[in-house]
Amino acid sequence: MHAAVAVTVGPKPMPSKIPAPVAPGQAPEVAAEPIAFEAAVSELEAIVERMEAGTLSLEESLAAYRRGAELVAHCRESLAVIQQQVRILEADLLKPLGNDGDDER
Repeated sequence: MHAAVAVTVGPKPMPSKIPAPVAPGQAPEVAAEPIAFEAAVSELEAIVERMEAGTLSLEESLAAYRRGAELVAHCRESLAVIQQQVRILEADLLKPLGNDGDDER
């Protein structure tokens, strides 16, 4: 009997320590699922729209601000990882050509 093995090609999704947003009066989840960069940006845009609308209470505004700050930190961390991966790829691809101008590939 052979066990099936899942193989993922490409970079792994960034795990996030950011908890999912919690409505007032609810307990936060214990383990948050990793959040994708695009999902974090979308949630951040929604938070900004709600805050700019001016309809949040003081407590809701503070919670939204905290969540937004967590999302910004997550996005910065994700971008830093991707930038490092691009630097590594560029270092391998952008080697000087040989003396005769021919690429040895």
